[in-house]
Amino acid sequence: MELTYKDVEAILKLIDGSEHLEEIEIVYNGFRLRAVRDRGTGQASPMVPPAPDSSSQSRRAEKAEGAGPSISATRPAKEFPAHYTVIRAPMIGTFYRAPAPGEKPFVEVGQSVRAEDTVCLIEVMKLFNSIRAGADGKVVEILAENGALVEHDQPLVVIAPEKG
Repeated sequence: MELTYKDVEAILKLIDGSEHLEEIEIVYNGFRLRAVRDRGTGQASPMVPPAPDSSSQSRRAEKAEGAGPSISATRPAKEFPAHYTVIRAPMIGTFYRAPAPGEKPFVEVGQSVRAEDTVCLIEVMKLFNSIRAGADGKVVEILAENGALVEHDQPLVVIAPEKG
């Protein structure tokens, strides 16, 4: 997936429409965008570095890994039985397994859950969205990494119905 001009424009509009967001930096697929609200005009302006040559792209990706949320590694599409529930990201954001750093994760593999149980959080612009299980069962796999940026419709957690 490539970021387009419309994507960059949408990001700048988000910053302009936010009272609290002063700065955002996105590093994706060798592309880097840093936008900072101009304190004089109050509008966001992009600070896009020149396009890197191919030799510096891998070094840039390595540096970006340690800084903030990163794009979750794309895993090959995995098939699950039709009766399993695959919880997918309803939005783009940062995936968190626990309510706060250092706290116990909402769920672990092998744990039984009820449909209304929270299984993770997705943060979008400092707003935390609780993601519910949506079905009773047992967690069989957690597909996203804690702190990773997840894409809309990306599989996050897989729940199998419990034999009863």
